[in-house]
Amino acid sequence: MLLARPGSEFTRDFECPVAWLAARTDRSTIKRMQRIDWDTVGRIIKRVCDDELDPRRLEELYESGVDEVRWKRQHNYLTLVADHQRRQIVCGCEGKVVAAADRFFEDLDPPLQDPPADTYKPSGESEQTIMVPFGPCPTVPSGNGIHGTWLESDVEIEPAIFARVGKLRVVSMDTTGGYAKSVRANAPQATICIDPYHVVALADQELDDVRRAYWNELRSRGHQNAAKRFQDARSSLLKKLEKLADAQAATLARLKTAGGEMWRAYTLKKAVRGIFERGLDIDDVTVLIDRLLSRLARCWLQPFVKLGKTIRKPRREPRRHPSRDQPGPN
Repeated sequence: MLLARPGSEFTRDFECPVAWLAARTDRSTIKRMQRIDWDTVGRIIKRVCDDELDPRRLEELYESGVDEVRWKRQHNYLTLVADHQRRQIVCGCEGKVVAAADRFFEDLDPPLQDPPADTYKPSGESEQTIMVPFGPCPTVPSGNGIHGTWLESDVEIEPAIFARVGKLRVVSMDTTGGYAKSVRANAPQATICIDPYHVVALADQELDDVRRAYWNELRSRGHQNAAKRFQDARSSLLKKLEKLADAQAATLARLKTAGGEMWRAYTLKKAVRGIFERGLDIDDVTVLIDRLLSRLARCWLQPFVKLGKTIRKPRREPRRHPSRDQPGPN
């Protein structure tokens, strides 16, 4: 075994801990600990990933999540795809939304090479087909989720590669809609789910918008003392009840006593969080979502009306169980 990777001036025993630290801390800490510069850390990470990345990481991918991170003043994006069952990142690429998601699906099911000009094509067939050992029938037409091509003689296809995208059952994402467009085009059988983190974050943002508008209204009307007391209510409204300090709990109690738009906005935020409580089945969640959307549509608070439209837009109609469509006994 070589002590160093090709093109590296460091040993493998030195580079592997650097890559391990990169997954758990920042580059500045690695720079001080290992006495190397930032660019060297980046090159080491690339060499270790090229050499040690598991080639089977995209196999058995059933439940995945996709989201992006930003750096350098929010102008650069890195899209990451996670496996929810294994709880690890399986793919990453530069960019965001549709273009980045399409690149992930290309890695998941790489397209076949264009056939040579002298490749034999059977006559009398109207469309390109390939033979695969799975699917509804032995011959799967081109355009049904599997790349169609003409194959040279004595060329074998690994069935697992073409089956990987068909194994996706659930894909979670944010509410922007760009990733959903790519998933519907490349994996139409997968169910699209909105990540609970983004839904709750939107509810917190809309609650803070209502709080800010109410605070500005108090200031404009000359109630400076009330506005000053209300200025510190943000942490009381956004924190969980069990994490509130005594002063924050007292502020929340005063808001409950006063009532009005501020308290209604707080109860709507709690209703959004209640959808993701543990112990709820799909029927309970469906009822809670229906009630929540009805409340958001009638709340007369513009930020939460917008939140209701955001939640309603990507929602799909629930599938009926086949036994429910069968007629009952006479």
